[in-house]
Amino acid sequence: MDKVSPTQESGDDEALEIGVEAYHYAFPLVLMEVTRRVTTNVEAPVAGPGGGGAPMNQFVHVEDFPGPSHDDVVRPNADTLYSVLWFDVAKEPLVISVPDSGGRYYLLPLLDMWTDIFASPGKRTTGTGAQNFAIVGPQWTGKLPEGVDLVRSPTGMGWMIGRTQTNGKDDICNVREFQAGIAATPLSAWGGVYKPPRGTVDPSIDKAPPSEQVCKMDAAAFFGLFAGLMKENPPHPNDYPILARLRRIGIEPGMPFDLTKAPECVQQALADAIPLATNQICKELERSPRIVNKWQMIVPPVGTYGTAYLNRAGIAYFGIGALVSEDAIYPAATVDASNEPFDSGKKYVLRFEKAGIPPVRAFWSLTMYDYRQLFAANDLGRYAIGDRDDLKRNQDGSLTLYIQRESPGEENESNWLPTPEEGRFSMNLRLYWPCAAALDGTWQPPAVEPCE
Repeated sequence: MDKVSPTQESGDDEALEIGVEAYHYAFPLVLMEVTRRVTTNVEAPVAGPGGGGAPMNQFVHVEDFPGPSHDDVVRPNADTLYSVLWFDVAKEPLVISVPDSGGRYYLLPLLDMWTDIFASPGKRTTGTGAQNFAIVGPQWTGKLPEGVDLVRSPTGMGWMIGRTQTNGKDDICNVREFQAGIAATPLSAWGGVYKPPRGTVDPSIDKAPPSEQVCKMDAAAFFGLFAGLMKENPPHPNDYPILARLRRIGIEPGMPFDLTKAPECVQQALADAIPLATNQICKELERSPRIVNKWQMIVPPVGTYGTAYLNRAGIAYFGIGALVSEDAIYPAATVDASNEPFDSGKKYVLRFEKAGIPPVRAFWSLTMYDYRQLFAANDLGRYAIGDRDDLKRNQDGSLTLYIQRESPGEENESNWLPTPEEGRFSMNLRLYWPCAAALDGTWQPPAVEPCE
């Protein structure tokens, strides 16, 4: 098919329009690559509150929850500990071994380089028994050993962001034992003793947050990197329409793209497209939530996106690695039932009717964040509360949570989520393995009520 310059049909305006669409489409792939470079640029696995880093094809296991002073990840959770792996299976499959979790909830979602989740081994899908599976590349055609299941990655590289249920500080040692049994072994070394090689550190790689790096790229750097990445990370089968659009400005999968050699109208269009597209991406999550009783409910698609490219880019920007809704949903609240912003100096209650307790197959929690979107320091060291805590029900079976700075009284402290010392705050409900009622809207979270 011949390339067609936009000026031959609709003029420079269409070149700009295609440029904006191209940025939306490309943003997750470029952000994933920059994130990969930053977090794998280490000699050996090193854990951190936000996941830390490890060389390619090696796990890093996060062994503790972040505290209020950790600011490398916003809106952290106090429910699960992470096991993170960047994989490269373009040349050889990687075998993942998982021990029996003893019924403990965990999941090992696998993202391709476009941020789509293509598999999610764990209690919901594959159960909690011991298992071995091989991540193989898009073109791999070999044979796997008996007892090793095949999981085909749509792209040569990708990311696993595993999560294991952790029932408070006292449970961390048990989770660490489970994490220690999760291993990654190249297929050629399977069945023998394997010692992962040390990584090579490239001092030229920028350590700044990946999203900041991507947003600072000019058109030549961004689209040049994007075009090169598509060689080992092919587009999805349903991407043909957008690929046809990109071809009209000279971008083709796997082919190098030099903006300086493009027509002037294309050079100008792509330069002008970046601030427009970036603004749309930043505003996407403001536009897309469904508001239910003042809770912001992110509307699918999440985790797998089809052709919802702007939605995919927005979620990548604000929360790269988001789970599919079947694994977890995260209603967020910043205002009370009167539509007033939460104030840490005031008192609130969240009351679930007996039939309105968050419906989950795994567990649920309510997490508190201060104005920084970080954990709020308090004397109890309690940053979240949920069904794994010793909550007291009311006589009618309903449940009341007390959200305030000072203790609600000894008889209610088990149901108390402390607010920050000062300023505004926000909260997230987290429902892991939500039931159908939470996914189809039958269940709705109640509004947070102010009280005297």
